[in-house]
Order: sequence, then C-alpha cells, then structure tokens
Amino acid sequence: MTNTSETQAVPQLELESVIGFSGHVISGLRVHPDREYLIYPLGSAVILKRIKDGKQEFLHGHTNNVSCISVSKGGVYIASGQVNFMGFKATVIIWDYAKRTIYAQVLLHQAKVEALAFSPNDKYLVSLGGQDDGSIIVWNIETKKAVCGSPASAHSAGHCLTVQYSNTNDNIFVSAGSGTLRVWELDLPNRKIRPTECQTGKLKRIVKCIEISEDDKFIFCGTTSGDIMKVNLKTGLLSECGPAKMKYSLGVNVLRVLKSGDLLVGSGSGTFTLCSSTNFKTLKKVELDKAVTSIAIRGEGQQFFVGTSAAQMFRFSYDEFKAELISTGHNSAVKDVAICFGTSELFGTCSEEDIRLWHIDKPKELLRITVPNMTCNSLDFMADGHSIISAWNDGKIRVFAPESGRLMLTIDNAHRMGVTAIAGTKDCKRIVSGGGSGQVRVWELQPPGHRLLETMKEHKATVTCIKIKSDDKECVTASSDGACIIWDLVRFASIQMVIASTMFRTVCYHPEEYQLITSGTDRKP
Repeated sequence: MTNTSETQAVPQLELESVIGFSGHVISGLRVHPDREYLIYPLGSAVILKRIKDGKQEFLHGHTNNVSCISVSKGGVYIASGQVNFMGFKATVIIWDYAKRTIYAQVLLHQAKVEALAFSPNDKYLVSLGGQDDGSIIVWNIETKKAVCGSPASAHSAGHCLTVQYSNTNDNIFVSAGSGTLRVWELDLPNRKIRPTECQTGKLKRIVKCIEISEDDKFIFCGTTSGDIMKVNLKTGLLSECGPAKMKYSLGVNVLRVLKSGDLLVGSGSGTFTLCSSTNFKTLKKVELDKAVTSIAIRGEGQQFFVGTSAAQMFRFSYDEFKAELISTGHNSAVKDVAICFGTSELFGTCSEEDIRLWHIDKPKELLRITVPNMTCNSLDFMADGHSIISAWNDGKIRVFAPESGRLMLTIDNAHRMGVTAIAGTKDCKRIVSGGGSGQVRVWELQPPGHRLLETMKEHKATVTCIKIKSDDKECVTASSDGACIIWDLVRFASIQMVIASTMFRTVCYHPEEYQLITSGTDRKP
C-alpha cells in the first residue's frame, strides 16, 4: 500500500512554459483591458501571456478542455467554461485576475459550457450550456450564486450558440444560434429572464457570433451563410443584411466592432477584413492560413490580435493592416518528441504532416518540414546531429537535413501498414524501425543509400516506441499488444519480454540502463 505522507512529499512538476495556441475555441483569444496580457485557453489551463516579453502564467483548475472564455469589462475577472463527459456537469470558473486565483466555481450546465459573457459593470455573468444542456443561466458575481435560468431557445428553433451582454445595461443581453435571435431582459425582483424574439423576416440564418454596437443600438450577427445581419436592439427588427455580392466563404466565425463603428470580420476560409457597418463594404482585407477563430482588440483598436484554427497568432496594426506572425504551434495531436543528442537546447516534434524544430529558451519555431497529406508518427535525431529520421504512415522512412529541412534519403515500403516508430544508433550507421503490423526492422545506412539487415517479428500489433541502448548492441520496443521486447542487435534475436494488461505507448531505459520505464493506456508508469 502507498504511504500517503510519502506521496505528498514528492515534489510536483511545475509547468514552465507552453508552446501552442488552441485555435479551435471560438473567440478564445482575448486582450486584458490593462493591455499588457493576452489571455487564451490551452487544454485545461488558461494562459496569461505578457505581450511585452512573452512571459507566461497559468490558471489551473479545470478538469477537462476549456471550451469558452470571457474577460470582464473592468478587467477584475476572467471566466472560463469547460467540456465534460456525457452525463456529467461542466464547470464555470470565475478567476480573480489580480490574485491569479479562483474567485468562484459554479456547476449547473450538462456536458459543455458553450459561451460566457460579463455584464458591463461586472455585476452578472451569463452562461450558455452546450447542445446537451440548452439552458442560459445568469450568475450574481458578488454572491457567487445563480439568479435565474431559462431554456436558451424556443422548442421550434435550433441550438443556441452564443451570448453577448449589452454595453451599457446590466439587465440586457442577447443570445443567438440556429434560427434563433433573442434579446433577454433580467427581472431581478421576480428572478426571471424574459426573451423577446427578433424578427428577421424571410431570412433564415444560423448565427455563429454576435457583437453589439457601443451605443447599444444595433446587434451585428455573423452567419454560417457568410453574411452579416444588422438588427435594431430596441425594436428587434432587421435593419439590413450584407454584403450583397461577395459573401464570406465558409461563414463568418467572429466579429468585433471598433470605436469608429467599423467591423473586423473573420471568416471560416481565413479571410480577415475591415468593413463598413453601414453597407458592409470591404475597406481592408488579408487572407490568412485556415479559419479565423478569434479577434482581440487592444486598447482603442490601434492594434489587434487574430487567432486561426491553424494554431497561429497574428498581430495587426490598424493603419498597416498587415499580418505579423507572433506565435505558431501544432494544431492537432503531437505524436512524438525528440531531443537533440548532446544538447538540451533543441528539440523536435511531429504532428500530422509537420515536423517542427524548436529552441527551448525562447520557445520559438526554427524549422518546419511538411509532407502534405501524410502523417508523421515518430522522429529521432541522429547522434551526430546531421540528420532527422522520421516514420510515416505511407510506409516510408524519410531522412531530412536539420538546418535546411532538405530531404536526404527515402526508404520506400519500409513497413506494410505504415512506419510507426523509429530510432537511430549512436554510431549513426543503423536505423531501427517498427511498423503497424508489429515487425521490427534494422537498416544499414551506406553512403549511396541503405540496405535491410534484418526483420524481427514477435509483436502481434503496432510497434509504438523504440529505444536503443548506448552501446548499440541492444534495443527495446514497446507495442500496443501489451508487450515490451528487448532485442539483441548483434544476433537479431529477442532476449527478454515484459507483458502487461495495457497498450504500451512509450518505453525508455533508466539512465543507468538496468531498468525500463514504460507508460501505456492504463495510466500507470
């Protein structure tokens, strides 16, 4: 049995810095009103990144991925909502920005919190549940309790997707979604919220985002059809809709109203524009890689930050309207990490069609190697630092130059069901690779090319990881069949097998090489 006092004495690993940005959270990138920090979610953490020098701080408290975020107008609070498993409630956390601590934790929505918005004087927070929940709840920030709630949309309408608070009135907010656009009024004495349906006539739209003009006269709605509806907030009537001809491809994902009254618009195809709020005519335009998912205005709007689904962050100035890339990262699961031999400064990662090289001090991308429409499963640095070896799902081993990213060598048909794991020997003369069918192969690198030395087959499923002993005479392979095998690389035979009821994901030698450390799907090291 584990001694609890012993486990408590074990020091916890502290998160030092993070490379990446989750561009999949709509309006997930924010600028704090103090103009000093960018605020954005990444996994279950909320990151505060100082604009001046990139220094990061972390807000930990969520148990699953953060799905939405909002910053109060005065900057005192940050609110974040998360997703959870079906049947479980999803948490909303209100953070005290100055103390970097949890101010309140509230729990009512099922499975997912879709959107959050603070009232203009930081009195209330309105939260919207996801499609399994479908309710809107108003929270009193001072008492940390729910004031009231209501189903977000009428039975005849579709799911509600977003909420936005009035800029001047703590008792009025707007919700919108699939065939629904409502202005809500909070009746505090009776603890009720009362909706008024907006009339859009024959226009039937799915609204993805809403912005309210500074004077609270108009609601601007970005739709999946690629147009913007302008609705009078007082009367609930449609004022106009545009642009008439050039609609935004793949829909309008995000809108922001500038002090001038003009709109910043981000589309699903990566188009980012400044357009007039009267006739929606495009004034300035930039094409970005992948969908625009966030627009964050700094101060009066002379500068703004844009986030995309390609996990990229750009800085713009209002005058120049040119994209300056300030942050980049992988936009899907990272399959492998390799540290360059003899230095702890450089490391490489692979995800989908990308291999990227990073410098550890200023977490900065040094090189990106892309093989379109392929998936890189594993990578390793050769000990001499002259090449990066990589395993791909098309059954090929590709060797690249680390400075230029130039393709130096391809081994075709290395494994039948894709190459899934790879490692290089210290003498830089051999490569050991593993495949989807469980085979382990040893290749000899010769100046003109390569040759297959041996094929070893004992694993019954995908080889997930390979590590070679420092003397190059032995290696260990992990597999999702629940076995780790130690191989003799001189006789090409298995020496020992470790079996467990898990799908092994990774394995490595203890620094003194008399023990193995493994991890797998049973969440045990």
